[in-house]
Amino acid sequence: MIVTKHISLDNECVEKLKPYVEKHSSNFSAAVREIIEKAGKSGFPANSSALDSTLFKWMLSELDGILLPDAVLEEIIDRSLMNSMGQLERYLNNRFKELDWGVNLTLKCDNDSSPSGVLIELKGTNQKTKFAASLLSQYLVKNSLESSPLEIRSVVNISDCIRIEMSKSNKKEALNSLCKFFGGRDEVINAVKSRLDFWKSIINRHALSNYNMVTVHRNYFEDLLSGKAPMGEIAIEYMSKKPIHEIPLKEMLSHVKEVYETSRVVDRVEISNDTVVLFHNYRNNEAIERLKKSLIALLETNGHIYDAKSTANMIVLTHRPDIGIKINEIVENLKTSNNRLDQELIVFMAFLKEVKRSPDVPLSLTSLGARIGKSLMQEYENENNVKSWNLENFKTALELIDSKIHRKSEWKIEGKNLLYTIRKCGIATEGNTFDTYVCHTAREVFKGALNYAFGNRAEMEIKKLLTHGDNCCEVLIRIL
Repeated sequence: MIVTKHISLDNECVEKLKPYVEKHSSNFSAAVREIIEKAGKSGFPANSSALDSTLFKWMLSELDGILLPDAVLEEIIDRSLMNSMGQLERYLNNRFKELDWGVNLTLKCDNDSSPSGVLIELKGTNQKTKFAASLLSQYLVKNSLESSPLEIRSVVNISDCIRIEMSKSNKKEALNSLCKFFGGRDEVINAVKSRLDFWKSIINRHALSNYNMVTVHRNYFEDLLSGKAPMGEIAIEYMSKKPIHEIPLKEMLSHVKEVYETSRVVDRVEISNDTVVLFHNYRNNEAIERLKKSLIALLETNGHIYDAKSTANMIVLTHRPDIGIKINEIVENLKTSNNRLDQELIVFMAFLKEVKRSPDVPLSLTSLGARIGKSLMQEYENENNVKSWNLENFKTALELIDSKIHRKSEWKIEGKNLLYTIRKCGIATEGNTFDTYVCHTAREVFKGALNYAFGNRAEMEIKKLLTHGDNCCEVLIRIL
């Protein structure tokens, strides 16, 4: 039954009806029927945001940085609209009018059905416009993945206008761009939801301790328990998704800051160019020294030589590219030289004499010594056709090296133990002057050689040191 009635509408009501009238090609009756049907289904007025503007604004603010589930996205915008950018633009503009959001959309592209470049411009009130921008961007990225993935290149927010540029890319970069620009909290929210009890417990512990809890990788903790100096490289490799030695220095320092601050290993990290300053509240000097050495080792693994100084609550790491360049030069010479052990050792010694003049290089010399020790053993191995290392050929190699650098040494093998004694060191002693740094470096050369030959099968116990006032250096090596 059709009932005909005369009704009066003011201008405001007519404006609200316009999107429905246009949608139904000026059929006023059809427009009114759709409005009534929607109201009947939902139990709310067609303009649902008018139900409670405060609640609606809060909901939009809570959705900021969170992507909609795919199923919800499909309910809001039909996937078939992806076949025509023009139809998509008209549909969304009508939808925004229906909802009385005050959002106006302009969508430009190079191809209506399969665009390789898209420019989106949305104008309107800030919260609704931002949500509309996220909604449309997510729709375009997700529905372009199977054919011609669209990556978000830029999002510019100026006053009441948001401009989004998209272009053809690959699936991985397209999804990454969506998370970067509109899904900043998405990963965190999903992670917390997936293990809610675990994260509630973690948050409570941090809050109760005033954020003095330390959260580190299991391997890092294992190194601590075993007495090693842990580096934290696993967490950094997870973040960068590439091996430590492939990470550019600037990116590496940024990861060091994030990992060490968020794990609470230190309180704060400040970076100025290549210099790193770590602020901490540790009181035990041995703990500070171990932390300092682990950072030096981590950066050395990245391919950069750093020195470190400590104050009461700070560790200052200073980049030494001059030493790094020289190390690489010496190491490469040692690796590529042919029967030139003598010449390379002379170069090494000359470099040590130059470094003597600098008063602040003990840790960088540690790295130098370890790498040189390894390279010397590799060179000896190649020249003498050594297939595997044992105490006898290790002793022979070190005797040869010692003779070249004017170091008087004695060796005594008893079963799986080797006692190595240095009576006089021509590297560290010049006249009546004894250089502690050079001695330390030479000791690291020995450690590097030992580690290369035997790895974790060798234990080293230092019994005497010239630097401690003894009349000789004496080291006991045990092969496990």
